[in-house]
Amino acid sequence: MQLDMAQVYTDFSGLAALRAHAREDQDAALDQVSRQFESLFVQMMLKSMRDASMGGGMLDSKQSEFYREMYDKQIAIDMSEGRGIGLADVIKRQLGGGIAPAYRDLQPEDYLGMPIVAAPVSDATAVEAAGASDAATIDLDGDPGTFLQQLWPVAEQAATRLGIAPEALLAQAALETGWGRSVMRHGNGDSSHNLFGIKADERWRGDRINTSTLEYRDGVALRTSADFRAYASFEQSFSDYVDFVQRNPRYRDALGQTDDPAAYFGALQRAGYATDPAYADKIGRILEGEPMQRFRRQAGGGARDT
Repeated sequence: MQLDMAQVYTDFSGLAALRAHAREDQDAALDQVSRQFESLFVQMMLKSMRDASMGGGMLDSKQSEFYREMYDKQIAIDMSEGRGIGLADVIKRQLGGGIAPAYRDLQPEDYLGMPIVAAPVSDATAVEAAGASDAATIDLDGDPGTFLQQLWPVAEQAATRLGIAPEALLAQAALETGWGRSVMRHGNGDSSHNLFGIKADERWRGDRINTSTLEYRDGVALRTSADFRAYASFEQSFSDYVDFVQRNPRYRDALGQTDDPAAYFGALQRAGYATDPAYADKIGRILEGEPMQRFRRQAGGGARDT
């Protein structure tokens, strides 16, 4: 059921339809409400810009102001019906929508350590499609079932190289990206396919993306910006993760404990892979959580024991 946003603004029948929609599909209704709030914000912003001008023109009148206001409202509605300015997604999360099942039971202090991925602060060159595998076409929307099913084949290949259970790598990627919902994107909307939050330092010769992130310094969470690696596909992300861990001497201790995911991630954390002091515990919670366990049951033993 798709509601006409202009209708919701202009008559009470639209509001009644939205109320009925909320009873049928709460998540979809939240999406619609969030877009309306975003549209109202854009209208307020445009009005403030108009009010801040030096004054009207010689031909301005009450009628021209009326039509200008209608035009501004239409601009706001059109923007929110498209990609918008990113505010609708934030509002939806505040209203309780789009929260993956694995995160609904977490305590407030757990959310403090969650990786935060915002819109890119600068444009980056789009990732070249040449050489990309089918994994580049995977569309992740934050649903754990889709995330696990779509990424299992490429996770299995990477896990074989690393000597660890595929579920362990998927759990780490789920934490880093919110089950795929928060995979970093370029300014043009293309995915960076970065599933493991690996940064791009001066040694990285591939594409990169600059975005805001949450870092822990002396136990205090601070928001900062950093360059991260960008790939042509999720398959490349998994492959580069394995290379990154295997080639870095400080992760040698972790590589000796891949048969025990808890020990592996604990050693990875101690070696400085992540600044979040609860990083390994959060991965373990996802690994043992209901979405992962349900996927393993549905796989009929295809997902090996950890």
